[in-house]
Amino acid sequence: MNVIRCDEEKYLVWKWRPLGQEVNSTSRENSIRYGSTLRVKDGEVAVFVYMQQNATLQDFIEGPYDQTIKTGNFPVLANLVGMAWGGESPFQAEVYFINLQSNNQLRFGIPYFDVFDPRLPDHGIPVCVRGTITFNITDYRNFIKLNRLIEFDLDSFLEQIKAAVCRYVKSVVANIPRTMNIPLVQMETQILEINQKVQGFLTSRLQDDFGVNLKALDISAIEVDKDSPYYEEVRQLTAGNTARTMNAQTDVNIQNLRDMQAINTENVAETMRIQREEAQRAQRLQSETNFLGAHSIDKQAEVLKAAAESLGQMGTMNMGGGDGGGLNPAGMMTGMMMGGAMGQQMAGMMSQMGQTVQGGMNTPPPMPNVQYFTAVNGQQAGPFTIQQLQLLVGNGQLTKQTYVWKQGMANWDFAENVPEVAALFVTNTPPPPPPPVP
Repeated sequence: MNVIRCDEEKYLVWKWRPLGQEVNSTSRENSIRYGSTLRVKDGEVAVFVYMQQNATLQDFIEGPYDQTIKTGNFPVLANLVGMAWGGESPFQAEVYFINLQSNNQLRFGIPYFDVFDPRLPDHGIPVCVRGTITFNITDYRNFIKLNRLIEFDLDSFLEQIKAAVCRYVKSVVANIPRTMNIPLVQMETQILEINQKVQGFLTSRLQDDFGVNLKALDISAIEVDKDSPYYEEVRQLTAGNTARTMNAQTDVNIQNLRDMQAINTENVAETMRIQREEAQRAQRLQSETNFLGAHSIDKQAEVLKAAAESLGQMGTMNMGGGDGGGLNPAGMMTGMMMGGAMGQQMAGMMSQMGQTVQGGMNTPPPMPNVQYFTAVNGQQAGPFTIQQLQLLVGNGQLTKQTYVWKQGMANWDFAENVPEVAALFVTNTPPPPPPPVP
């Protein structure tokens, strides 16, 4: 019985053969008896390849695995071989071990090739690239489809990958100035960004072409030939464009600052205008309230005056006792009674309205609501009332060196120089305790 296992330390693909047999020396290496033991370590997979007339069939056994070969453990084998001869008949299969944990590192170097700056498309400058790739096998089924396991040679496989990597990297780097919109002479300073772009392009190609997984790409150097006759011309063109770009950006920043200052000034003026209008409106409403009682007395006095005139005429009214001429005693008595009642009513009304007017005149106008603005690091905030400033002082957002401004001030000034604001920083320190009693 055979013990099928792989004891190689470094390998990517290794073909098993019976002890003492060379690879492909005889057909006996493919004859495996039932009852043989299969041992697959963690991180590797054993592939049983059955050569049939119609097609090649495969069984995949992933590690860790250490059992006797039985048809119940091998789905394909159960369909190919019966249990004749007491389960001892051999079956034909090639066994390959694939290392899934091996990280294969491959260095590459691409000699000088021409790269063109988009601004000077006819002036090629030589560039070379050096780096390292690290890959492994994760999808072993796809790997087997793309590579011949029989007579697999690792060195030849690495050479194929290296040639493909150089071809792909050269293709991407040659177009970097155009695709990434960077000057050719600045490619050396953009290695990290270029590395990410190349790795994204290279990963799918290695998976599709060779069935391997690109774990890492490290471009260690991108060298531009500074002795090229066109290098200095491209460098001066880049320096001039950079200076113009910086000047243009500076102009834009200055204009943005001016626009922001103008907007802030306009906002402050509009805020102060609204506050003035609100204050004037409040004062006007207070004045109308104070003089509303006096205005009502004037109107009611006019009504009482008209009523008194009517009462005066009642003395000459014909109350049904004569021909309408001369003094009418009954009318006079009625007018006197109604006049007395109206007089009392008018006296009470005058007293009540007088108290109302007096109370209104004794009511002081509302205290002016002074608004303050603050400025910290060039940023304006507000408006705030004096009570809100007290809260800002309490949580440390307003200090003596904070700029403040209110209507009537010519310029911004420190908070400690504005009396009503400076008073917010005064703390009431308790008096010292008395000395001990003698």
